[in-house]
Amino acid sequence: MVGTMAMQLPFIRPSRMARTASHLVSGPRADDEVLLDAPDARLSPALVAAARGDHGPASGLLRATRAAAEWERRDRYVTRLAAFARSRPDWLDAWLATAPHDPDALLLRAQLAVDRAWQSPARAEMLREVSPLITAAARADHADPVPWRLALDHARGAQAGHTYFEQLWAAAVRRAPHHYGCHESALRYLAASWHGSHQECFDFADRAAQDAPADALVQALPLRAAFGYLTDGCGPELPRERLDAAADRAIALSPRLPAADPWPARMRNLLVFVLVCLERWPDAREQLRLNGPYATSFPWDQVSDDPLGHFLRVRDDIRSRAAGRPLGHPRSERGGRVRSGDH
Repeated sequence: MVGTMAMQLPFIRPSRMARTASHLVSGPRADDEVLLDAPDARLSPALVAAARGDHGPASGLLRATRAAAEWERRDRYVTRLAAFARSRPDWLDAWLATAPHDPDALLLRAQLAVDRAWQSPARAEMLREVSPLITAAARADHADPVPWRLALDHARGAQAGHTYFEQLWAAAVRRAPHHYGCHESALRYLAASWHGSHQECFDFADRAAQDAPADALVQALPLRAAFGYLTDGCGPELPRERLDAAADRAIALSPRLPAADPWPARMRNLLVFVLVCLERWPDAREQLRLNGPYATSFPWDQVSDDPLGHFLRVRDDIRSRAAGRPLGHPRSERGGRVRSGDH
Protein backbone atom coordinates (compact mmCIF):
# COMPACT_ATOMS: atom_id res chain seq x y z
CA MET A 1 0.00 0.00 0.00
CA VAL A 2 1.28 3.46 -0.83
CA GLY A 3 2.36 4.98 2.45
CA THR A 4 2.08 8.52 3.76
CA MET A 5 2.78 10.74 0.77
CA ALA A 6 5.59 13.25 0.97
CA MET A 7 3.30 15.93 -0.39
CA GLN A 8 0.51 15.02 2.06
CA LEU A 9 -2.23 14.94 -0.55
CA PRO A 10 -5.81 14.62 0.69
CA PHE A 11 -7.81 11.70 -0.66
CA ILE A 12 -4.90 10.02 -2.40
CA ARG A 13 -5.79 6.62 -3.73
CA PRO A 14 -4.35 3.60 -1.92
CA SER A 15 -2.32 1.10 -3.89
CA ARG A 16 -1.23 -2.44 -3.16
CA MET A 17 2.31 -1.83 -4.38
CA ALA A 18 5.17 0.30 -3.14
CA ARG A 19 8.65 1.04 -4.39
CA THR A 20 11.75 2.10 -2.53
CA ALA A 21 14.54 4.30 -3.83
CA SER A 22 17.93 2.71 -4.40
CA HIS A 23 20.11 5.57 -5.57
CA LEU A 24 20.51 9.32 -5.50
CA VAL A 25 20.51 11.35 -8.70
CA SER A 26 22.48 14.58 -8.79
CA GLY A 27 21.15 18.02 -9.52
CA PRO A 28 19.91 19.86 -6.39
CA ARG A 29 19.19 23.58 -6.62
CA ALA A 30 19.03 26.23 -3.96
CA ASP A 31 15.58 27.55 -3.12
CA ASP A 32 16.44 31.03 -4.37
CA GLU A 33 17.10 29.60 -7.84
CA VAL A 34 13.58 28.23 -8.22
CA LEU A 35 11.22 30.27 -10.42
CA LEU A 36 7.43 29.98 -10.30
CA ASP A 37 5.51 30.15 -13.59
CA ALA A 38 8.43 31.75 -15.41
CA PRO A 39 7.67 32.82 -19.00
CA ASP A 40 9.89 31.53 -21.76
CA ALA A 41 12.18 33.75 -23.83
CA ARG A 42 9.49 34.45 -26.42
CA LEU A 43 6.68 35.30 -24.02
CA SER A 44 8.69 37.41 -21.60
CA PRO A 45 9.16 40.45 -23.92
CA ALA A 46 5.45 40.42 -24.73
CA LEU A 47 4.54 40.55 -21.05
CA VAL A 48 7.06 43.33 -20.36
CA ALA A 49 5.67 45.37 -23.23
CA ALA A 50 2.08 44.74 -22.14
CA ALA A 51 2.98 46.08 -18.70
CA ARG A 52 3.95 49.31 -20.48
CA GLY A 53 0.64 49.32 -22.36
CA ASP A 54 2.18 48.16 -25.65
CA HIS A 55 0.36 45.28 -27.34
CA GLY A 56 2.74 45.12 -30.33
CA PRO A 57 5.02 42.31 -29.10
CA ALA A 58 2.05 40.19 -27.99
CA SER A 59 0.46 40.71 -31.38
CA GLY A 60 3.67 39.72 -33.15
CA LEU A 61 4.13 36.66 -30.95
CA LEU A 62 0.63 35.28 -31.47
CA ARG A 63 0.70 36.08 -35.18
CA ALA A 64 3.96 34.09 -35.48
CA THR A 65 2.50 31.06 -33.68
CA ARG A 66 -0.52 31.14 -35.97
CA ALA A 67 1.60 31.43 -39.13
CA ALA A 68 3.83 28.52 -38.06
CA ALA A 69 0.93 26.42 -36.71
CA GLU A 70 2.62 26.26 -33.29
CA TRP A 71 -0.64 25.41 -31.64
CA GLU A 72 0.71 24.17 -28.30
CA ARG A 73 2.75 27.29 -27.75
CA ARG A 74 -0.04 29.51 -29.04
CA ASP A 75 -2.43 27.95 -26.54
CA ARG A 76 0.01 28.45 -23.66
CA TYR A 77 0.78 32.03 -24.65
CA VAL A 78 -2.89 32.94 -24.98
CA THR A 79 -3.57 31.55 -21.53
CA ARG A 80 -0.70 33.47 -19.96
CA LEU A 81 -1.45 36.74 -21.74
CA ALA A 82 -5.12 36.52 -20.79
CA ALA A 83 -4.15 35.92 -17.17
CA PHE A 84 -2.04 39.07 -17.30
CA ALA A 85 -4.91 40.99 -18.88
CA ARG A 86 -7.22 40.14 -15.99
CA SER A 87 -5.45 42.71 -13.84
CA ARG A 88 -3.99 44.88 -16.63
CA PRO A 89 -6.57 44.99 -19.46
CA ASP A 90 -5.74 48.41 -20.96
CA TRP A 91 -3.25 47.10 -23.52
CA LEU A 92 -5.74 44.50 -24.77
CA ASP A 93 -8.52 47.10 -24.93
CA ALA A 94 -6.24 49.33 -27.02
CA TRP A 95 -5.38 46.42 -29.30
CA LEU A 96 -9.05 45.61 -29.90
CA ALA A 97 -9.81 49.27 -30.50
CA THR A 98 -7.17 49.52 -33.21
CA ALA A 99 -7.72 46.04 -34.74
CA PRO A 100 -11.23 44.83 -33.85
CA HIS A 101 -11.06 41.92 -36.31
CA ASP A 102 -7.55 40.70 -35.46
CA PRO A 103 -7.78 36.92 -34.88
CA ASP A 104 -5.22 37.06 -32.08
CA ALA A 105 -6.91 39.91 -30.24
CA LEU A 106 -10.29 38.21 -30.60
CA LEU A 107 -8.88 34.98 -29.21
CA LEU A 108 -7.37 36.78 -26.23
CA ARG A 109 -10.66 38.55 -25.58
CA ALA A 110 -12.52 35.24 -25.60
CA GLN A 111 -9.98 33.57 -23.30
CA LEU A 112 -10.17 36.47 -20.86
CA ALA A 113 -13.97 36.38 -20.87
CA VAL A 114 -14.05 32.62 -20.20
CA ASP A 115 -11.55 33.02 -17.35
CA ARG A 116 -13.65 35.75 -15.75
CA ALA A 117 -16.86 33.78 -16.16
CA TRP A 118 -15.32 30.64 -14.69
CA GLN A 119 -14.40 32.41 -11.47
CA SER A 120 -17.78 34.14 -11.10
CA PRO A 121 -20.58 32.90 -8.81
CA ALA A 122 -22.85 33.57 -11.82
CA ARG A 123 -20.79 31.22 -14.01
CA ALA A 124 -23.62 29.73 -16.04
CA GLU A 125 -25.12 33.10 -16.92
CA MET A 126 -21.77 34.64 -17.78
CA LEU A 127 -20.74 31.69 -19.92
CA ARG A 128 -23.87 32.15 -22.01
CA GLU A 129 -22.79 35.72 -22.68
CA VAL A 130 -19.27 34.57 -23.61
CA SER A 131 -20.38 32.16 -26.32
CA PRO A 132 -20.50 34.78 -29.15
CA LEU A 133 -16.92 35.82 -28.33
CA ILE A 134 -15.68 32.25 -28.79
CA THR A 135 -17.59 32.01 -32.06
CA ALA A 136 -16.00 35.24 -33.29
CA ALA A 137 -12.51 33.96 -32.43
CA ALA A 138 -13.14 30.66 -34.24
CA ARG A 139 -14.43 32.41 -37.37
CA ALA A 140 -11.47 34.80 -37.44
CA ASP A 141 -9.09 31.94 -38.32
CA HIS A 142 -10.68 28.67 -39.39
CA ALA A 143 -7.42 26.71 -39.02
CA ASP A 144 -6.79 27.64 -35.38
CA PRO A 145 -7.73 24.88 -32.87
CA VAL A 146 -7.31 27.09 -29.79
CA PRO A 147 -10.79 28.68 -30.01
CA TRP A 148 -12.15 25.14 -30.08
CA ARG A 149 -10.25 24.34 -26.89
CA LEU A 150 -12.04 27.35 -25.43
CA ALA A 151 -15.34 26.01 -26.76
CA LEU A 152 -14.67 22.67 -25.04
CA ASP A 153 -13.92 24.49 -21.77
CA HIS A 154 -17.13 26.43 -22.25
CA ALA A 155 -19.09 23.22 -22.82
CA ARG A 156 -17.81 21.77 -19.56
CA GLY A 157 -18.68 24.90 -17.60
CA ALA A 158 -22.12 25.09 -19.17
CA GLN A 159 -22.70 21.36 -18.57
CA ALA A 160 -23.48 20.87 -22.24
CA GLY A 161 -24.79 17.52 -23.46
CA HIS A 162 -22.67 14.87 -25.12
CA THR A 163 -24.08 15.45 -28.60
CA TYR A 164 -23.05 19.08 -28.60
CA PHE A 165 -19.69 18.21 -27.08
CA GLU A 166 -19.00 15.62 -29.76
CA GLN A 167 -19.67 18.22 -32.46
CA LEU A 168 -17.16 20.58 -30.87
CA TRP A 169 -14.65 17.77 -30.46
CA ALA A 170 -14.93 16.76 -34.12
CA ALA A 171 -14.31 20.35 -35.19
CA ALA A 172 -11.28 20.61 -32.89
CA VAL A 173 -9.52 17.44 -34.05
CA ARG A 174 -10.11 18.31 -37.72
CA ARG A 175 -7.90 21.34 -37.17
CA ALA A 176 -5.20 19.71 -35.02
CA PRO A 177 -5.55 15.95 -34.40
CA HIS A 178 -2.94 15.89 -31.61
CA HIS A 179 -3.38 19.26 -29.92
CA TYR A 180 -2.86 18.74 -26.19
CA GLY A 181 -5.02 21.66 -25.08
CA CYS A 182 -8.11 20.32 -26.83
CA HIS A 183 -7.45 16.82 -25.55
CA GLU A 184 -7.00 18.01 -21.97
CA SER A 185 -10.23 20.01 -22.16
CA ALA A 186 -12.04 16.98 -23.55
CA LEU A 187 -10.62 14.76 -20.81
CA ARG A 188 -11.80 17.17 -18.14
CA TYR A 189 -15.25 17.32 -19.72
CA LEU A 190 -15.44 13.52 -19.67
CA ALA A 191 -14.26 13.41 -16.06
CA ALA A 192 -16.94 15.91 -15.05
CA SER A 193 -19.65 14.09 -17.06
CA TRP A 194 -18.68 10.60 -15.92
CA HIS A 195 -17.66 11.40 -12.37
CA GLY A 196 -15.85 8.40 -10.95
CA SER A 197 -15.64 6.59 -14.29
CA HIS A 198 -11.89 6.80 -14.52
CA GLN A 199 -11.67 3.76 -16.76
CA GLU A 200 -13.31 5.73 -19.59
CA CYS A 201 -11.01 8.70 -19.01
CA PHE A 202 -7.93 6.49 -19.14
CA ASP A 203 -9.20 4.77 -22.27
CA PHE A 204 -9.66 8.14 -23.99
CA ALA A 205 -6.22 9.36 -22.90
CA ASP A 206 -4.46 6.14 -23.89
CA ARG A 207 -6.00 6.12 -27.37
CA ALA A 208 -4.98 9.73 -27.94
CA ALA A 209 -1.40 9.07 -26.84
CA GLN A 210 -1.07 5.90 -28.91
CA ASP A 211 -2.14 7.76 -32.05
CA ALA A 212 0.20 10.72 -31.49
CA PRO A 213 3.85 11.21 -32.49
CA ALA A 214 6.42 10.26 -29.87
CA ASP A 215 7.36 13.86 -29.19
CA ALA A 216 3.80 15.24 -29.03
CA LEU A 217 2.70 16.73 -25.74
CA VAL A 218 -0.46 14.62 -25.89
CA GLN A 219 1.78 11.70 -24.89
CA ALA A 220 1.31 13.13 -21.38
CA LEU A 221 -2.49 12.92 -21.50
CA PRO A 222 -2.60 9.59 -19.61
CA LEU A 223 -0.55 11.32 -16.91
CA ARG A 224 -3.33 13.92 -16.65
CA ALA A 225 -5.84 11.09 -16.32
CA ALA A 226 -3.71 9.54 -13.57
CA PHE A 227 -3.65 12.86 -11.72
CA GLY A 228 -7.44 13.04 -11.91
CA TYR A 229 -7.76 9.50 -10.57
CA LEU A 230 -5.28 9.93 -7.75
CA THR A 231 -6.87 13.14 -6.48
CA ASP A 232 -10.54 12.35 -7.08
CA GLY A 233 -11.27 9.89 -4.28
CA CYS A 234 -14.24 8.18 -5.92
CA GLY A 235 -15.02 5.38 -8.33
CA PRO A 236 -13.58 1.87 -8.49
CA GLU A 237 -9.89 1.27 -8.00
CA LEU A 238 -7.74 0.96 -11.10
CA PRO A 239 -4.76 -1.40 -11.39
CA ARG A 240 -1.47 0.07 -10.22
CA GLU A 241 0.04 -1.02 -13.54
CA ARG A 242 -2.14 1.46 -15.41
CA LEU A 243 -0.89 4.35 -13.29
CA ASP A 244 2.71 3.26 -13.78
CA ALA A 245 2.16 2.99 -17.54
CA ALA A 246 0.86 6.58 -17.64
CA ALA A 247 3.90 7.78 -15.73
CA ASP A 248 6.25 5.73 -17.93
CA ARG A 249 4.81 7.27 -21.09
CA ALA A 250 5.42 10.78 -19.72
CA ILE A 251 8.92 9.78 -18.60
CA ALA A 252 9.65 8.66 -22.17
CA LEU A 253 8.40 12.03 -23.47
CA SER A 254 10.38 14.16 -21.02
CA PRO A 255 13.88 13.72 -22.56
CA ARG A 256 12.44 14.62 -25.97
CA LEU A 257 11.58 18.08 -24.65
CA PRO A 258 14.12 20.80 -23.77
CA ALA A 259 15.77 20.33 -20.37
CA ALA A 260 15.72 23.13 -17.78
CA ASP A 261 13.26 25.11 -19.89
CA PRO A 262 10.00 26.85 -18.90
CA TRP A 263 8.09 25.34 -21.82
CA PRO A 264 7.80 21.70 -20.58
CA ALA A 265 7.91 22.64 -16.88
CA ARG A 266 4.18 22.21 -16.34
CA MET A 267 4.27 18.65 -17.64
CA ARG A 268 7.33 17.80 -15.55
CA ASN A 269 5.81 19.31 -12.40
CA LEU A 270 2.72 17.16 -12.95
CA LEU A 271 4.93 14.12 -13.56
CA VAL A 272 6.78 14.73 -10.30
CA PHE A 273 3.42 14.98 -8.51
CA VAL A 274 2.25 11.62 -9.85
CA LEU A 275 5.60 9.90 -9.31
CA VAL A 276 5.56 10.95 -5.66
CA CYS A 277 2.05 9.54 -5.29
CA LEU A 278 3.41 6.28 -6.68
CA GLU A 279 6.49 6.45 -4.43
CA ARG A 280 8.83 6.29 -7.42
CA TRP A 281 11.49 8.43 -5.78
CA PRO A 282 14.46 7.96 -8.16
CA ASP A 283 12.23 8.70 -11.15
CA ALA A 284 10.91 11.82 -9.43
CA ARG A 285 14.46 12.92 -8.67
CA GLU A 286 15.44 12.55 -12.33
CA GLN A 287 12.47 14.69 -13.41
CA LEU A 288 13.54 17.37 -10.95
CA ARG A 289 16.95 17.33 -12.62
CA LEU A 290 15.46 17.67 -16.10
CA ASN A 291 13.07 20.34 -14.88
CA GLY A 292 15.81 22.63 -13.64
CA PRO A 293 14.70 25.72 -11.66
CA TYR A 294 11.11 25.87 -12.92
CA ALA A 295 8.12 25.36 -10.65
CA THR A 296 4.57 25.79 -11.92
CA SER A 297 1.48 26.65 -9.91
CA PHE A 298 -0.37 23.62 -11.28
CA PRO A 299 -0.56 20.99 -9.83
CA TRP A 300 0.67 22.27 -6.47
CA ASP A 301 -2.08 24.88 -6.19
CA GLN A 302 -4.56 22.03 -6.10
CA VAL A 303 -3.29 21.00 -2.66
CA SER A 304 -1.83 24.19 -1.21
CA ASP A 305 -2.41 27.93 -1.10
CA ASP A 306 1.37 28.31 -1.37
CA PRO A 307 2.28 26.35 -4.52
CA LEU A 308 5.94 27.41 -4.58
CA GLY A 309 6.46 26.57 -0.91
CA HIS A 310 4.72 23.25 -1.40
CA PHE A 311 6.86 22.42 -4.42
CA LEU A 312 10.01 23.16 -2.41
CA ARG A 313 8.90 20.89 0.41
CA VAL A 314 8.06 18.08 -2.00
CA ARG A 315 11.43 18.55 -3.69
CA ASP A 316 13.19 18.24 -0.33
CA ASP A 317 11.20 15.11 0.47
CA ILE A 318 12.17 13.55 -2.86
CA ARG A 319 15.83 14.22 -2.14
CA SER A 320 15.52 12.72 1.34
CA ARG A 321 13.78 9.61 0.04
CA ALA A 322 16.29 9.15 -2.76
CA ALA A 323 19.12 9.51 -0.25
CA GLY A 324 17.50 7.00 2.10
CA ARG A 325 16.96 9.55 4.86
CA PRO A 326 13.81 9.41 7.05
CA LEU A 327 11.15 12.06 6.54
CA GLY A 328 9.24 14.24 8.91
CA HIS A 329 5.66 14.40 7.68
CA PRO A 330 4.09 17.85 8.05
CA ARG A 331 0.35 18.07 8.15
CA SER A 332 -1.56 18.73 4.96
CA GLU A 333 -1.88 22.42 4.24
CA ARG A 334 -5.43 22.15 3.03
CA GLY A 335 -8.08 19.83 4.32
CA GLY A 336 -10.81 18.45 2.12
CA ARG A 337 -10.97 17.47 -1.51
CA VAL A 338 -8.67 18.72 -4.25
CA ARG A 339 -10.34 21.50 -6.23
CA SER A 340 -11.17 19.31 -9.21
CA GLY A 341 -13.67 21.81 -10.57
CA ASP A 342 -11.16 24.61 -11.05
CA HIS A 343 -10.82 25.96 -14.58
